[in-house]
Amino acid sequence: MPRFSLRRPAMGHVSYLVLCALYISVFLNIAFYKQAFALLPVDSLHNGLVFATLPIVAVCAINILITLASFLWLDRLVVTLFILLSAAAQYFIMNFSVVIDRAMITNILDTTPAESFALMSTKLVLTLLSTGLLAVIIAWWIRVKKPAQAWKSLLWRMVSVAVSALLIVIVALLFYKDYASLFRNNKELVKSLSPSNSIVAINSWYSHHQMDNLPLVRIGEDAVQKPEMKAGPRRNLTILVLGETSRAENFSLGGYAHETNPRLAKDNVVYYPNTTSCGTATAVSVPCMFSNMPRSRYDEQLAHHQEGLLDVIQRAGINVLWNENDGGCKGACDRVPHQDMTSLNLPGMCIDGECYDDVLFHGLEDYIDNLKGDGVIVLHTIGSHGPTYYNRYPKDLRTFSPTCDSNEIQNCTREQLVNTYDNSIVNVDYIVDKAIKLLESKQSTFTTSLVYLSDHGESLGENGVYLHGLPWSIAPDTQKHVPMLIWLSPDYQQRYGVNYECMKTHAKANDYSQDNLFSTMLGLAGVATSEYKAGDDILTACRGAN
Repeated sequence: MPRFSLRRPAMGHVSYLVLCALYISVFLNIAFYKQAFALLPVDSLHNGLVFATLPIVAVCAINILITLASFLWLDRLVVTLFILLSAAAQYFIMNFSVVIDRAMITNILDTTPAESFALMSTKLVLTLLSTGLLAVIIAWWIRVKKPAQAWKSLLWRMVSVAVSALLIVIVALLFYKDYASLFRNNKELVKSLSPSNSIVAINSWYSHHQMDNLPLVRIGEDAVQKPEMKAGPRRNLTILVLGETSRAENFSLGGYAHETNPRLAKDNVVYYPNTTSCGTATAVSVPCMFSNMPRSRYDEQLAHHQEGLLDVIQRAGINVLWNENDGGCKGACDRVPHQDMTSLNLPGMCIDGECYDDVLFHGLEDYIDNLKGDGVIVLHTIGSHGPTYYNRYPKDLRTFSPTCDSNEIQNCTREQLVNTYDNSIVNVDYIVDKAIKLLESKQSTFTTSLVYLSDHGESLGENGVYLHGLPWSIAPDTQKHVPMLIWLSPDYQQRYGVNYECMKTHAKANDYSQDNLFSTMLGLAGVATSEYKAGDDILTACRGAN
């Protein structure tokens, strides 16, 4: 019987390297060229020539890198790395309009297994298999011809590097001003060019986190609780509900058409419709809002090794508890009592490593009943975290339909996607209302108050953008405009002289941000410290206004 054999194709070393560079630079950078085309419309011969040189420069640059790697016999490994990074980056850029930078690498590394699984889809797997893994297999399958004389191969590769460098120089001489203008005026464009975007972002993340082992910087060492907070028949208890991915645009408290806050509308809360976040991702916003630094002067590196809001409150002698249901507190609760409620995996509340936010109340009433002294409790919700919005609410809170019961949200209709997201907001309404009801039930022993503030917003396909995490400078308002509300028990209002109507007036008239949380929480808990800034405390203008 004739034997069948599949012979490996053979190529010269230079041809092989150029082919790999061509695939990476052109076929795995379609997202980059689409963005460049939109920013540099080919409406003239000159612009057409500038655009045409973009892939030429990219091919030459990649060819230089992998050819230099070939001198150390690392070309196939480098090609493999470049293909896998570029294929993954292109998928997420094209489907969700993400930007590959240090913040995105931080988000990826902070993502829980459940959140990672939520992003998995048939389209993602097929795309990475076809454009990434298959290409890598082919790159390793192709046989590179061995030259009769090794020095000739070395010489031709050196010539290839020289020609590539020469082409880059020629393009620079002809179109330097156009390139400088394009990239200077559109600084995020280069973050779409693979694999340099991923490599630069990873290197930036690594360099940044080399500073994590610096000594802890203490703040608010003079913190004490004000005497008037201790005087009286009742102790003080504040709950801070930390939201996740809730955008203000979809809160009916702010005038949204869908009734997403039916319970809170009856709770006499003060809603702050003009509130902005510190960042567009949890890894930035949470450390920022719990720090003593405003967004304009926020130092992410310093925040990683400096005490924050909860350290100061605890130092004043107030009990602090952080209940977690969103993959971690990003350093904000490291030195105070905290518990991961997700890990309890409670039946009926948790599925595949994720839990409904109801889990945050497990054992909470007993904790309050056994509390000695005043307390501040943080409930870190999973809120409206995407793309699996349909997993954020139980069936009995499915208020709007039809829904998008898929993680491939870009394939759902606008109506389906918004309905599903709005149902997650209905669940937020339920959770915050439940926290208020819990506080109301403890008013015989506690003077109670509550703050709700989301960490960042979300994009739901507006202008082709999904999810969140875009750099602040280019992020749409939907990722930065967040809901915030405050509830004070009648006892708190009377005991500490806070005028509720004054609060409502200021809420409508003024702009606020996550910068206000630090001093507002210190004010609510009655903590006196040099770190407290009365001008940042939302309640300052309304204390004693009766």
